[in-house]
Parts: sequence; C-alpha cells; structure tokens
Amino acid sequence: MEAVSNAVLQWPRGRLDFSCGCLVMGILNVTPDSFSDGGQFLDADKAVKHGLEMAGQGAAIIDVGGESTRPGAQPVPPAEQIRRVVPITGALAETIDIPISIDTHDVEVARAALMAGASILNDITALSDQRMAELAAQQQVPVIQMHMQGTPATMQVEPHYDDVVTEVRDFLLARGERARGFGIPKERIFIDPGIGFGKTLHHNLLLLRNLDKLVATGYRVLVGPSRKAFLGKLTGKENPADRLFGAAAAVALCAAAGVSIVRVHDVGEMVDVVKVTNAIMKQS
Repeated sequence: MEAVSNAVLQWPRGRLDFSCGCLVMGILNVTPDSFSDGGQFLDADKAVKHGLEMAGQGAAIIDVGGESTRPGAQPVPPAEQIRRVVPITGALAETIDIPISIDTHDVEVARAALMAGASILNDITALSDQRMAELAAQQQVPVIQMHMQGTPATMQVEPHYDDVVTEVRDFLLARGERARGFGIPKERIFIDPGIGFGKTLHHNLLLLRNLDKLVATGYRVLVGPSRKAFLGKLTGKENPADRLFGAAAAVALCAAAGVSIVRVHDVGEMVDVVKVTNAIMKQS
C-alpha cells in the first residue's frame, strides 16, 4: 500500500519529525476519574506544570483530555470538557512549541480546543461524527483515528472478534479512506488499534504481535499501551502506576515495529526507551 514518504510532517500550525523513528506523546488527563491519574491534574496550575514537565522530558506532543475513557466511564457534557481543557490548552500553547492534541470525540470541544491552540485531533471514535472530519479538513490539522468496539461504558463487556487483527486493520483502513474523502491528506492521518478499548488480554497481545500489519497500511500508527489493565494481568501489578516496566516493554516493541507515536504517562522513562530502540533499529 502507498506509504507516507516524508519523514517530517508539517502542517500550518505544527511540525513532527519522524526521521529518528518513534516519538512520544505525553498524556495530560484533566479529569477526576481517569483509570491511572484521575484527579491529579484537575487544578489548572498543576496541569500546566505537568504539561511543561513532559515537554521538558522530551515529549513530542502533549495530549489533553477532559473526559475519561476508562472501561465503564460515563459521558461528560461538552461544556464541562471545555471548561476543563481550554485554559490548560491555551496556557501550554503560549509556552511550548510542540503540538498539543485534544483528546475528544465531541466537535464542540474540538473546535474550542483548536481555537485555544491545539493543533491535532485525537478521536477515539475515528471521526464517527462527520462534523469532526469537516473541522479537521477545514483547520488543516492531523487526526488520530482509533478503533473501539462499543463505547467506554460497554466496551469491556465480553468483546468478541473472529479475527481481531484483520477486523481492526480493515476498520482503520476504511476510516482512513473516509477521512481522505473529506479532504484530509494521508500524511495527516494516524491510525490507532485501540489497545484496551473493547479488547481482551488475548486481543491486545495479538494486536501488539501484529503491529507490522498496521504499519504496512502506509498510514502512520499510534499506540497507547501505557499502564493499561492488560499489563496488570501479565505482571500482577494491580496499581496502574506500578506498571512502568511492563509499559516499557510494550513501548519498545511498538518502536521496533515501526510505530510512529506511543502515547504514555511516564514520559521521561519512555523517551529513553524509544531513543534506545530507535537507535538499535537504525543500525544496518
């Protein structure tokens, strides 16, 4: 399949350089109930400080979200999401020169965040709302389209696939083509298999084992394994914050497989992981 040829992605409001390999996206959840860091960064000053810390540790992108998407999570009204994310997005955009992405599937939240300084849309519903695709095309920003079976409230209720790798890949390919139909160029489209979003442990491991099949689509791939429940099942670590080394293993695998971005909580440690992995994979 046609691959994105250029190592540097540039758009009117941002730039990402993939010439050395995988990049790190830092997670900034401005929520009371996210599975790992819920409530830690509800205070705007703390959130901005943490965003600046992640940028200083080498994050290439800061991903700001105002709604938890953990299993069982209930929707948050757009107005409340906007109240949470816009001040932090604006403050970070004025201070750091790396792109800020907004983690939302609501077009009102996305529009408000873009006006405040965000320059990437990260949508767990893969632009299921046509207006999100139209907004991304109009604003000329990259999009991240994720696969999810069900909704956050229902996704872990007996998820089933006949062939998880093929089904996830085909869904993401179809959504990629759909996004291009709205005028979003291929180089600005990232695909995300949605680790932990409507998947069992077995499904997650199969997707990670077969990341090469997603990379082979020619779209840039983003993966978010950080601190997730499947790592706890494998390591016996019940506290998400204790899953650092499990996450490091998954992140190294992603970087070695040709994934373009890993989405993580522990930025400083994962930047080291991808630096080493990228260097090894560059050797011939």
